[in-house]
Amino acid sequence: DICLIRSSGTHSSTGGSTLLGYIGIDTIIEQMRKKTMKTGFDFNIMVVGHSGLGKSTLVNTLFKSQVSRRSAGWARDEKIPKTVEIKSVSHVIEEGGVKMKLTLVDTPGFGDQINNDNCWEPISKFINEQYEKFLKEEVNITRKKRIPDTRVHCCLYFISPTGHSLRQLDIEFMKRLSHSVNIIPIIAKADTMTTEERQEFKQRVRKELEMSGIEFYPQKEFDDDMEDKSDNDKIREAMPFAVVGSDKEYQVNGKRVLGRKTAWGVVEVENPNHCEFAQLRDFLIRSHLQDLKEVTHNIHYETYRAKRLNENGGLHPISSSDTQESNL
Repeated sequence: DICLIRSSGTHSSTGGSTLLGYIGIDTIIEQMRKKTMKTGFDFNIMVVGHSGLGKSTLVNTLFKSQVSRRSAGWARDEKIPKTVEIKSVSHVIEEGGVKMKLTLVDTPGFGDQINNDNCWEPISKFINEQYEKFLKEEVNITRKKRIPDTRVHCCLYFISPTGHSLRQLDIEFMKRLSHSVNIIPIIAKADTMTTEERQEFKQRVRKELEMSGIEFYPQKEFDDDMEDKSDNDKIREAMPFAVVGSDKEYQVNGKRVLGRKTAWGVVEVENPNHCEFAQLRDFLIRSHLQDLKEVTHNIHYETYRAKRLNENGGLHPISSSDTQESNL
């Protein structure tokens, strides 16, 4: 039996009692904070969707910096790749003394071909290759003190604002990859729809995802407790977030705001009355960033790891010559 002893207050229902004085175990949080500030952390985000949906601009808006080279001056007339390519770029972002190594994984060519059959395969292969890299480091006899983490923690899937329904490719991609990566579907360029059209489209997309058996992040089965469930239910009901991205500032009512200028005014990116960008940012960065990393490690990576080690005949070091890749 476990007896709960508290620093103040009355006996607990589990038979606990009160401490006679201060010990200091609550300082563990500050110790962890100091260590994280020294070492920093990794966050790897993938963007998927056909060209012209503002993927690069949205990521730059999320992190208030030019993290995507595409938006930072890649040629507009650049040819669309004939196959899906995987391009990664990393930046170290520092805020309030905390360092984050942000890696953006772009997937140019996805959904842009006449025949898009199996165009999800290179993306699935890339995600599994990152798990494989981590696994090989993890099972080495002499392990690194800190294993480089290139695993994809989050995949932002951009849905075209058609106002009608999801494309078959959208359903196929999310169905195939939802069990190996945290997928967050978002409706791009939401300012092309009226408020009513946006709400109708969001409901239709949610219904289609449900009918197709697609579970996007945050998945119901991973809610830790009732408080978690309550918070995540509100997020799930608001998804997919209908967003607008912009890295340009405009003067509105005497304030500088990020927005998109139109003939009838400025669409303010961070104004919740104009779009749901602020909700996406708060969810992705301010409330669920750590959980995205934990679900990646404890669920998606564990699933891959268990499968590979079963194939490999148990837990033993994988040699560097072992180049076998596994696609779940």
